Amino acid sequence: MKGGQRGIMKRILITAVFLITAFLMMRGDFDIFNKQENAGEYGKYREISGTVRKGETLFNIFKRYNLNITELFRIKEASANIHKLRELYPGQPYKIIIDDNNRINSFIYWINDDSVLNIYRTESGFCAEKKDVEYEKRTLHLGGVIKDNLISSVGNGSENIMLALQLSDIFAWDIDFTSDLRNGDAFKIAVEGFYLNGEFKKYGNILSAEFVNNGEAYRAYRFEHDGKVDYYDDEGKSLRRAFLKAPLSFRRVSSGFSINRFHPVLKIYRPHHGLDYAAPVGTPVSAIGDGTVVFAGKKGQYGNLVIIKHPNGYKTYYGHLSRFGGIKSGTKVRQGQIIGYVGSTGLATGPHLHYEMRVSNRPVNPVTVKSLKGNSIPKKLMAEFRGFKNQMDGRLASITPTAVVLAKK
Repeated sequence: MKGGQRGIMKRILITAVFLITAFLMMRGDFDIFNKQENAGEYGKYREISGTVRKGETLFNIFKRYNLNITELFRIKEASANIHKLRELYPGQPYKIIIDDNNRINSFIYWINDDSVLNIYRTESGFCAEKKDVEYEKRTLHLGGVIKDNLISSVGNGSENIMLALQLSDIFAWDIDFTSDLRNGDAFKIAVEGFYLNGEFKKYGNILSAEFVNNGEAYRAYRFEHDGKVDYYDDEGKSLRRAFLKAPLSFRRVSSGFSINRFHPVLKIYRPHHGLDYAAPVGTPVSAIGDGTVVFAGKKGQYGNLVIIKHPNGYKTYYGHLSRFGGIKSGTKVRQGQIIGYVGSTGLATGPHLHYEMRVSNRPVNPVTVKSLKGNSIPKKLMAEFRGFKNQMDGRLASITPTAVVLAKK
C-alpha cells in the first residue's frame, strides 16, 4: 500500500471512530458511564472509564493510566472556552478512548445531569463540544402519607429530597411544612420523570399536586403563559401571595405564638409576640415578603435584628441572627431574599430564629394572617387552563396515597 493510500486509510479510521463516538452520544447511550473503573477493547482502541474520586484531578487520572501529559494540556486548551477541566467533581463519570500507541482519541466527561463534555481528536488537533443529555420524559404519579415530616415521607435519596423541596416551595404561601403538618396528612403529585436507557435518573417539574393538611385540601397546577411559569389554584389564581407562610425552609418550630409564655432565661411569664424556629447556626433566613429594611443591627434581647417594613402597615422582625445577609437600613428586599442567618445572639438559650409580625405596630400571630391571592390567568387563556386542569385532576384522582411512596407511570 502506497504512502498516500495509508494516509487516506488512517483518516478514514479516525473519522469512523469519531462517528461511532458521536453516534453513541447522540442516541443517549451512556451505559459506558459505570460506577466501577474498567478498561476494555474498543475495536483497535482501548476504553478507560470510571468516576472522579474525591480530590482527584485530570492530571491524577492521566498519571494513573500512564497517559501522555502533553495531550492533557492540549485537551484542556481545546475545552477552555466550553468547560474548564480543573472543575472535576467527585462521583462524575468519564470515559477515555486511546489507540494502540496510547494516544487519546476522545475524552468524555459527564459535567452534570444535563450535559456532557465531548473532546475528540481531529487531523488538526482536539475539538471540544458540550452536548445535552437526551432523556426520555415520562409523567409519574406519586402519593404518600405524612409521618413525622415531609422529607422522610417522600422517601430517601437526593432526588426525593429535591422533590420534597419543590413541593414545599409550591405550597410555601399556604403551608408551613413544620408547624402545620399533621401525621396522616396526604399528598399526590404528577411530576416529570427523566429516564436514560430505561433507568430513572431524576425528577423534573411538578405538573400538578394536591396536599391535604389538617383536613383542608390545597391544589396546584403548573401553567405557562406570556413566557412565565407559575402554579395556580382551582380557580386559576396564582398561589403566590404577599407573604410566605414562614421565613425558613424545613425547620422546626420550638415554641408557638402566646400571650403568656414562660421565658426560659428570665424565668418569668410574659408575652411572646412571635414564633421561634429552632435551626442550626447559619441556616438562611428569608424575607417573607417584599419591603424595605428599616433596621439591621443589635437591639437588646433580640440580638442581631432585622426589621422589614411591608406595604399596608405590616412589619416583620427577624431576631437572634448570627449575621446579616448583605443588607442594611434602607435596602429594598424581595420576597424570599436571604436577609440573614440563624444564630443565638441576644437573649437566647440556643440557635433559633425569633420571627414576629406587626400591623400598625400591633403584634399579630403570623400563623393567622391571610394575605390576598396573586394574579389570575388571563380570561382568554382560561379555557386552555381548565382543559389542562381537568387532565391533571384525572391523574391526581388515580393516585392512592400510601405509607411508602411508589412512582407509577
